[in-house]
Amino acid sequence: MADPSSYRPRPGEIPDSPGVYRFRDEHRRVIYVGKAKSLRQRLANYFQDLANLHPRTRTMVTTAASVEWTVVSTEVEALQLEYSWIKEYDPRFNVKYRDDKSYPYLAVTMNEEFPRVQVMRGQKKKGVRYFGPYGHAWAIRDTVDLLLRVFPVRTCSAGVFKNAARTGRPCLLGYIDKCSAPCVERISPEDHRELAGEFCDFMAGRTGTYLRRLERQMGEAAEDMEYERAARLRDDIGALKKAMEKSAVVLADATDADLIAVAEDELEAAVQIFHVRGGRVRGQRGWVTDKVEEITTGALVEHALQQLYGEESGDAVPKEVLVPALPDPVEPVQQWLTDRRGSGVSLRIPQRGDKKALMETVQRNAQQALVLHKTKRASDLTTRSRALEEIAEALDLDSAPLRIECYDISHLQGDDVVASMVVFEDGLARKSEYRRFQIKGFRGQDDVRSMHEVITRRFRRYLAEKERTGEWADGVDGTETGDGPRPVDGGDPRPAAEPYAAEPYAAESGADGRALTDGPALKDDDGRPKRFAYPPQLVVVDGGQPQVAAAQRALDELGIDDIAVCGLAKRLEEVWVPREDDPVVLPRTSEGLYLLQRVRDEAHRFAITYQRTKRAKRFRAGPLDDVPGLGETRKQALIKHFGSVKKLRSATIDQICEVPGIGRKTAETVAVALAGAAPAAPAVNTATGEIMDDEEGAPETTADALGESVSAGTPDERRGQER
Repeated sequence: MADPSSYRPRPGEIPDSPGVYRFRDEHRRVIYVGKAKSLRQRLANYFQDLANLHPRTRTMVTTAASVEWTVVSTEVEALQLEYSWIKEYDPRFNVKYRDDKSYPYLAVTMNEEFPRVQVMRGQKKKGVRYFGPYGHAWAIRDTVDLLLRVFPVRTCSAGVFKNAARTGRPCLLGYIDKCSAPCVERISPEDHRELAGEFCDFMAGRTGTYLRRLERQMGEAAEDMEYERAARLRDDIGALKKAMEKSAVVLADATDADLIAVAEDELEAAVQIFHVRGGRVRGQRGWVTDKVEEITTGALVEHALQQLYGEESGDAVPKEVLVPALPDPVEPVQQWLTDRRGSGVSLRIPQRGDKKALMETVQRNAQQALVLHKTKRASDLTTRSRALEEIAEALDLDSAPLRIECYDISHLQGDDVVASMVVFEDGLARKSEYRRFQIKGFRGQDDVRSMHEVITRRFRRYLAEKERTGEWADGVDGTETGDGPRPVDGGDPRPAAEPYAAEPYAAESGADGRALTDGPALKDDDGRPKRFAYPPQLVVVDGGQPQVAAAQRALDELGIDDIAVCGLAKRLEEVWVPREDDPVVLPRTSEGLYLLQRVRDEAHRFAITYQRTKRAKRFRAGPLDDVPGLGETRKQALIKHFGSVKKLRSATIDQICEVPGIGRKTAETVAVALAGAAPAAPAVNTATGEIMDDEEGAPETTADALGESVSAGTPDERRGQER
């Protein structure tokens, strides 16, 4: 626990101007980001008597080890920079709203030649019109099913559309008149786009025009005694009215507004948002957050606005935003919203009438969401806390292991040996910090030696980071970088544009002289919590006494003595600790044992997934894979042109140059590579045992050429060989 006075800036150092400040912990990780109209006045509030601070603020300033700031010109710039840094650094003490789901939208792909109506989630795409969000995908499908009677817009996937165009036969919806079938040219692209535009207009709230037009057409059909057509129009009107009933009118026509309500207690807050478009509630969503800092309702609203509109622009930001309390000050936030929309945005508290009544409804939803969340989470928090306490007690730890790392080794009969590292914080998986390793220090199957190598690589990198930041006074010999950050499950943890650090590769070698590392050295200090720089309180290995001894030996060799180690053996689920002849046996009903099992199983899953990926990549290796500079597109073009690798191998350089995209230099490289490669084994008819010649109907397939083969043995046999 740090003393805030140890890093308090000197008097006069802090400027009296708008800006954004960052608190960092002892590992240089950003733990809090804030903005201020006056940096001097705001930061002075953090360095007063600890007894006068709110408990959460006191925890933050005692966890921090330094503070820094950036001066900006206006409060609007401070708001924008604060939002960017919160997204970038993910500071633990900032309010972070946890969206409990990815809400579905009704989307119309106006960026395609034949616009399609579909359900979409995730990031919005340019040229696509969105309506929602909806609470459930089935609500969208019900609405679309009703509207297709009147607006028969395409809803099929690209594959179905192309197949129908190829065969000249539409899908079922085309036969029952719920699709205008542009795939078979029943409607022109222009008319179909106009139909999609009418669908969008109706969804945007301009419903009166279409209803009046249909009613007029129904009357004209009845007067002309076209009763069947009049009946169809009557049913269309009924379908539209039924669709409109699903989002009843709550505000005056053409009102576009978002209503935000907050329900809170001392520890948590729930936010509910109602999206009103064209006077109707078109969508609803909700978030919950831990109040890890002392914060007012207005500040919660400000964070909700950042979360809601930080990535939006144009019409996605409504003309009117109604809130229960205004941020202080309100002008920068209102100006920020106006900049996001490109026109004026009204941010205010509803005082009377329909808008105030609807706000009360949103407030009730927020209150119910908070109650439901606390009911669900109470058991989870209690269970996780009890599990961590049981682990600490069983392993005789000084405190509960809030960060646990688990390691597992995977291979297939000694080939493609890999390892995984999974991270659990506060009993929950932290997938952004998962890592995976290739075993490079030796060849063959040796789980104990592999475990020693992985633990050494991981914690040598930790020590290198400590030495770089000055936390490790004596330093260590060499520079170990471990595996660089890799995309895992949730994707690459680095921002898309972030390059690897331009530092030399490590030179440490294993027993056979091969380098242990395959990634660049750590980047300069940036505060992002996405590296190997943060130590766990507990290391768990998948295995028994030998694996535990190897992990402990690796830590001892590095001089690390403040990290506990244990292993979980699969056979009897025994917990092994270093230098003990007998395991620790936790009761089968123990929450601590259950957490260790979940951590171990997750490490095993992650390791075996990586191992299978590497194995599949090795099996897919074909003769063309060895040609430098030859990508997938040109490989496919070569095989398509010649039909097989055998024919390509016998082709001249001039013939290879005839393939589109293949120049003479590439053709020469291909010819040389194939001349030096062994020809593929002849194909065999498995029914007769006859060896089939290439010219007799058994050519080398594209899969053979591109290496898309599969491993030998049945799936059960292959699973049995995997570790």
